Order: sequence, then structure tokens, then C-alpha cells
Amino acid sequence: MAGNIPTAENLKISQATNTKFAFIAMTTLFFIWGFITALNDILIPHLKAAFELNYTEAMLVQFCFFGAYFIISPFAGKLIEKVGYQKGIIIGLSTIAAGCLLFYPAAEVEIYLVFLLGLFVLASGITILQVSANPYVAVLGDEQTAASRLNLAQAINSLGHTLGPIFGAALIFGAAATAIEASAVQLPYLILASVMIIAAVVFYKIKLPVITSVENPEAAEKTHDSIFKHPPLVFGTLAIFLYVGAEVSIGSFLVNFFAESHIGGLSEHEASKMVSYYWGAAMIGRFIGAALMRVIKPALLLASNAVIAILLISLTINSDGPVAMWSILTVGLFNSIMFPTIFTLAIKGLGPLTGRGSGLLCQAIVGGAVIPMFQGMAADASSVQASFMVPALAYLYIAWYALKGANNENKQKVAEVNV
Repeated sequence: MAGNIPTAENLKISQATNTKFAFIAMTTLFFIWGFITALNDILIPHLKAAFELNYTEAMLVQFCFFGAYFIISPFAGKLIEKVGYQKGIIIGLSTIAAGCLLFYPAAEVEIYLVFLLGLFVLASGITILQVSANPYVAVLGDEQTAASRLNLAQAINSLGHTLGPIFGAALIFGAAATAIEASAVQLPYLILASVMIIAAVVFYKIKLPVITSVENPEAAEKTHDSIFKHPPLVFGTLAIFLYVGAEVSIGSFLVNFFAESHIGGLSEHEASKMVSYYWGAAMIGRFIGAALMRVIKPALLLASNAVIAILLISLTINSDGPVAMWSILTVGLFNSIMFPTIFTLAIKGLGPLTGRGSGLLCQAIVGGAVIPMFQGMAADASSVQASFMVPALAYLYIAWYALKGANNENKQKVAEVNV
């Protein structure tokens, strides 16, 4: 199920052009998908109110959005191999535009399933962008600075996550100050569709370095090794699944949580603005984490962050008012280094199997589709506040992975592990 997702190790620049310009152009893509992904946190409470959904039904937004990663990733890898990176980016942007445009008729007919279809199409485009942009940015320059380029690009992605909720709060809840209507999403998503079309035209016109594959497709086939014989990868796949699920799930419930009378009593418009603090904390945490990793082992830092996240969620569940609000928002700060750290620990030492391992980890992003559904069920069965126990359990596993599961000397059998 890993697919043919390209990795930096098997790519090279075959046409020398302005790599700095190309890097700037590519970072706009990181911003775009961060911005649109964070909008889901505003879209969920709006559609929940407009269609009178329960929490489980509302979480279908994330289920359709992140489900696209799992389904489309392998096809996206094959698409990039066939048409190249620049054309792949254009196709990705055009697909996002098509998904955004579907929101207009969805609001006209007021059918929730049409919104979900639009989200799936939109997320398919984002998946194509991610499969294109991550390895592309890694090879745009000196190999020794590849990690710093990706970290900078991810920081721009976090900036998009931070600004997205502000945009959504102003145009979705701001436009629906008196009544919650599905039509409130038409203007913001028409604007996004227009921006995507313009971006696609720009990427069609500009000249980017041509990236070609230098991978020997027979290398992984000739080895008698298997990705499922590497415990750090197998356990890491579940860690990525749970991490993405926890991060997305928390963001998905913030607006409704802050609106509760014993927590913040905020209007949905005011609560939507607060979501930016969650994603903004993650952006700040990336820079702090990058500095700390110079003196602290990545696995130890990962474990520490997971434990602190659990403590903050426990405080959220057992408190009211500003303490509950700010403790759950602060979890974003400790989410910051988790994805790249888990990813790095999981693929360490895979050699010719790195491509397959990376593909498996990318598909584990589907956790963003599944974990919010479980938290939605918990919220429907008890309360939003108590439902935060679901992501807390996810962080508990991540702490175990950092301390034990990522150990390359771990000889546990993995046949019983359900990846």
C-alpha cells in the first residue's frame, strides 16, 4: 500500500536554473495547503450548525479530507512519475480549484454529501501538491541544507495554518452573524478557487528546474528485506497515524469547546479566531524544537513533548474557563516537532527501502480522518471536554514509541502489529 511516492534520495536536478526562485515558488504551495487544511476547523462547526449534525457526523469533514491522502497518495506518486513535478503541481492546483468550486452548488442545494464530495476533491489536489513539493524542495540546493529548507517550508506551512482560521472566521462566521446558513461558505471558497486558478497559471508560465529520478527500481526488489521487518517503521507508521489524528482532532473541536458556557462562552466568530493560536503555537514550536534538537536527542524530545501534551489535555479535561482554554491551545506548541521527528526515526536505516517506507508513512496521514471520528463519538456519548481523552491516548502511544518503539535494536515481532 506504500505506493511509488518519490523521496529526496532518488531525485536530482537535471536542468540548472534559479533554484532560489524555485524554492520561493514552492513554499507558496506549503502555505496554500496549510491555509486550506486549517479552514476545516472553521468549516466543521459551521456545517454542524447549518445541517444540525451531531459531532460524529460533523467529523465526516475530516474523514473525507484526510481519507483522500490514503486513497490518492499512490496514484499521485505514479502521476508525478508520468507527467513530471511542474505539471503535477498544475494538476494539483487545478484539482483544489475544482473542489472549492463544488462548494457553491453544495450550498445552493444544501446537501451535506455534496460538501463532503467537494472536500474529497479538494484534498486530492492537496495530496498531489504534497507528493510533488516535499521531495522537490529537498533537492533544490546543497544536500547538506536539505533539512533546513524543508523546515523553513514547513514553517511557511504553519503560517498558512495560523492565518487560515482568521480568514474563515471573518468570511464564514462573520458573514453569518445573524443566522447560520450553508451559503456563507460560497464567497470564501470562490475566492480560494480563484487564487488556485491564478497559481496554476503562474506555475504554467514560470520555468522551474527539471527534477528527474535516479532511483534504481530494481534495488528494493532485489533485496530480501521487507519494510515490515523493521519495527521502528511499523511502529512509526502507527505513531504518524495517531499523531496526525490527534493534532487534527483537537483543532476540529476547539470552536465548539470554546463556545461552551463553562469554558469560554465565546461566539463562534470569536472562538474561530482563537483556533489560530493553536496552529500559531505549532509554528513557534518548530523554531524552538529545531534549536533544542542541537542539544537534546530527537527521541527524548519527542517523548517529552508527548508527555507534556498529555498533562495539558488532563488539565483541560479537569478545569474550566481560561485554564481549560489555554491548556488545550498550548498543546499546539508541543505538537510542532512530532511529525518530522517520528518520520525521521521511522525511516532511519531503511536503505533501498526508504522510498517504500516513506510511502507507508505518508499514507498513515489517514489518521486525520479516523481519530476525529472517534473523538466525535466520544463527544456524542459524553461531552466535548471529556472527548479530549481520545487524543491523550494517542500521545501516550507516541511517548512509548519515542522511548521504546523507535529503537533500531528492538527485535520484537511485528507480524501481530496492525499497520
